[in-house]
Amino acid sequence: MVTAIDSVEIDLGPLHLKALLGAPPDAEGLIIFAHGSGSGRLSPRNNRVAASLRDAGLATLLLDLLTPEEERDRANVFDIALLASRLSYATDWSIAVPETAHLPIGYFGASTGAGAALVAAAEPRPVVKAVVSRGGRPDMAGDALPRVVAPTLLIVGSLDGHVIELNRMAYDRLVAPKQLAIVEGAGHLFEEPGTLAEVERLAARWFRRHLAGEREL
Repeated sequence: MVTAIDSVEIDLGPLHLKALLGAPPDAEGLIIFAHGSGSGRLSPRNNRVAASLRDAGLATLLLDLLTPEEERDRANVFDIALLASRLSYATDWSIAVPETAHLPIGYFGASTGAGAALVAAAEPRPVVKAVVSRGGRPDMAGDALPRVVAPTLLIVGSLDGHVIELNRMAYDRLVAPKQLAIVEGAGHLFEEPGTLAEVERLAARWFRRHLAGEREL
């Protein structure tokens, strides 16, 4: 069954962040997406991953972390603290609305969004139960990395040499349960045949394990 996708707005005082919420019946968790490098809720790759997670029984929230006006300033795209604060607002929103209030939360971050997801996950309150990074820059989370307690999966393509090294550096600083998965034959955007499907499989298994208590999908 195809899950209906609802357009929603997350209000931050005078600001309104547009988002797409998909919640399958009997969902066992909510995955909030943190896009990076100027991407947003309409990202084709993240929407494909989100669809696979919904098929695995998880709700998804894809949102624009920046308003259109903010996106015009490229510096905002790399402002990890700003992006993390928006992700935290979205998390608070999801806890408050009846559709998702009962669901354990995970973060899926891509590119700079991975750094923002880990900074948000490092906040003192233990809300986030798992984090997955796809081709991300977890190193941009900096000193927040040792404070992350949520189990964290870092997924990198084998052809993305420099980013692999940055992920290894971040991996070494993480003290939470962690895994580094290198997808063979994949570049930075996982455009090669079968590579994004492997991301979907790894992410679904990680989230189901840590949000729904399953050892294997």
